[in-house]
Amino acid sequence: MQLPNQWLWDMVDEFVYQFQSFCQYRAKMKNKTEQEIALLRQFDQAWNVYGVLNYLQAFVEKSNIIQILEQEKEGLEQFTATDGYDYSGGSNVLKVLGYFSMVGLLRIHCLLGDYQTGLKCLLPIDISQQGVYTSVIGSHITTIYHYGFANLMMRRYVKAIREFNKMLLYIYKTKQYHQKSPQYEQILKKNEQMYALLAICLSLCPQTKLVEETVNSQLREKYGEKMARMQRYDDEAFAIYDELFSYACPKFITPSAPSFEEPLVNYNQDAYRLQLKLFLYEVKQQQLLSGVRTFLKVYSTISLGKLANYMEVDEPTLRTILFSYKHKTHAVDSDGKIISNADVDFYIDDVS
Repeated sequence: MQLPNQWLWDMVDEFVYQFQSFCQYRAKMKNKTEQEIALLRQFDQAWNVYGVLNYLQAFVEKSNIIQILEQEKEGLEQFTATDGYDYSGGSNVLKVLGYFSMVGLLRIHCLLGDYQTGLKCLLPIDISQQGVYTSVIGSHITTIYHYGFANLMMRRYVKAIREFNKMLLYIYKTKQYHQKSPQYEQILKKNEQMYALLAICLSLCPQTKLVEETVNSQLREKYGEKMARMQRYDDEAFAIYDELFSYACPKFITPSAPSFEEPLVNYNQDAYRLQLKLFLYEVKQQQLLSGVRTFLKVYSTISLGKLANYMEVDEPTLRTILFSYKHKTHAVDSDGKIISNADVDFYIDDVS
């Protein structure tokens, strides 16, 4: 049996959406009726997060999709070349469901705030290349949006910028073909959210050379003024980071069952507030280092004493700032290697 990739993607997409929606519904306890509370008590394992993750993981394992993708790299399979369809008389259903389930796992782990595990689930798919995930526009956008967001939260800004740039350029070139699609509004919404996330990435990691001119032009039109203000270290800049993150982030969930003790309270925003707090904490640390980056861009060589004088700190404090800058402009990649996000590098020569 052969089923369209769109149908198979819709199955996984709707499954994750129903889980996400139920978690958000369950977390709004304040105005629940006694009947609703009684049902939630009775079925406290409904949409259990472990069950949901196990279903998707079971599809991945039963389909052998990871082995199929590995064999494809060795030229023994043509899964991507045929968009997952089986033209030898077999079925594409299990294989493609397993493939899309990896995207579903990425999405759920992002909703839970576990970005490292989410990216690990997607490792078998080569995001830098066209794949079955690009054969359905909904899958394509969902994959890149969550992949980019996870990398943003893990300080892998360059990776996030590259993928947001490619996705936004693709949408810019093809959105007229999707105008009659029922997904058109969702495409436009995710497009706007990814521009907001790209604005955040470029404000924290000014690597505009990675962005196509078309995308950069659209970005400056939408967020140019705000991005200029985001470079400052003040409350206004902080508020803009808060605003863009709140607009563009996923709808985070708390998967645990609620407390039925009186008084009943809503906790549907708790997960979002935690992720926002972690993000803004990182922003505040990055903003503290913005001054040193300005001086490093101006000078090819400068003494520690002179730089300390410019920054109005003593030399031991300056060394701490420089080490912090090194740390904050590097991240650990999925393979464990240290990668740089910096557009300006430096080293300290203590010999002289």
